[in-house]
Amino acid sequence: MGVGAFMEPLVVVTLLFGGTWVNRNTEYRIFDRRRNASHSPRSSSPASSGSGRSSPRSSASLLDGYRASSPLLPEQEPHWRKREIRVLGFRREVVSPNTRRFEGYFLSRLLQKFPFLVEAWYWALIYWVYQLGRAFTALTLVESTVDVARAHALQLIHLEQRLHLFHELSLQHWFLKHPTLLHWTNRTYSFIHIPGTILFLVALFYYTTTRNRLDLPLANKPRGEADGSPAGPRLYEARRRTMAVCNLLAFIVFTLWPCMPPRLLSDPNVPGDVGKEARSFGFVDTVHGAEGESSVWTQNKFCNQYAAMPSLHFGYSLLIGLTIATIPLAARHRRRSTLTIPGLRLRVRVPSSRRVACLAVGIAYPTIILLAIIATANHFVLDAVAGACVCGVAWRWNGMLLNLVPVEDYFLWCVRIHKPEGRVVEGEEDEGKGVVFKV
Repeated sequence: MGVGAFMEPLVVVTLLFGGTWVNRNTEYRIFDRRRNASHSPRSSSPASSGSGRSSPRSSASLLDGYRASSPLLPEQEPHWRKREIRVLGFRREVVSPNTRRFEGYFLSRLLQKFPFLVEAWYWALIYWVYQLGRAFTALTLVESTVDVARAHALQLIHLEQRLHLFHELSLQHWFLKHPTLLHWTNRTYSFIHIPGTILFLVALFYYTTTRNRLDLPLANKPRGEADGSPAGPRLYEARRRTMAVCNLLAFIVFTLWPCMPPRLLSDPNVPGDVGKEARSFGFVDTVHGAEGESSVWTQNKFCNQYAAMPSLHFGYSLLIGLTIATIPLAARHRRRSTLTIPGLRLRVRVPSSRRVACLAVGIAYPTIILLAIIATANHFVLDAVAGACVCGVAWRWNGMLLNLVPVEDYFLWCVRIHKPEGRVVEGEEDEGKGVVFKV
């Protein structure tokens, strides 16, 4: 692994802390409660930007019903709040603790100052739960599971041959003839997946959330103006949940249907006709060889080598690419220009340069990752197809994770932390200006 053994984790940590700093609340002072109270947005209508569905009756009127009625007592937060659970058309209200009473505690103030710490926690939780699941399956593998994974890989090859999709060998042979390009392709496969995903989350949070905060002045954005994506924080939260559902679906698939990556089919120690057929294709492991660029995340004893189906490398890249290509842009970034073609009296509406750049990045990123996972013999074409399907299902049904919000409320109550919540500026959403948040 060489330098990658410590460089990639260092890059990941740097991105997480860098994202935390870039998205900090510059107007908030952790140890200055009086100043913070003077900037409190409690007069805004409450709406959680990341805490899930609240019951319609859990708005200000409901909270007021819980407050102390005596004018001699200071304003008190209700001890409970109502949430709504939705499963396949079934809806039910549940009660969970209201953690706002803990917003004066140190950890709550720390999150108010650095709201991206919450996102770093979400990412770590999603990632490590997924990796622990993979580690468990890796440590409990038996020889029969390896044989089944090999048989499944051969079944995929046979299916791809019937569908005329079996181009993995020709693509890898082309890259093998271009060592420099293959070297960088190996690096792309090993070192871009996780850092690239984190960089995407940092940038998306900044553009959808930080730049939409009315109380936060930033470069080229005075206080009181929103300059991010009109989609608002809800877009970011939906993509974060989509990644979590992708991990869940992928774990289910590769646990029930283990599949060997092409690179492992060339194992010379497998006897019989199955081993002979598997070796006959001649796949080369370009990443984990002596001159490869393996990553600490892809080469360790806790890594499940038989989780090729589906490819989350491609599923994540497709999710990122589609989000970038279709993201709603701020008004000043979506102005189209008109191109007049001389002699034809033809006028063509040209998208803004920002939209063209988004489309270019949105198409290029998943394309590069697709080439990398196939050229390095880590995935079949159908693995990528399955990754795209997982991405589509997770994109459509990510809202099911909102049913876990009451569990999060109880967890935060146990640790005495209040998570920062966004508040919709009243009237903005109804006027078609997008969702603007004040935190």
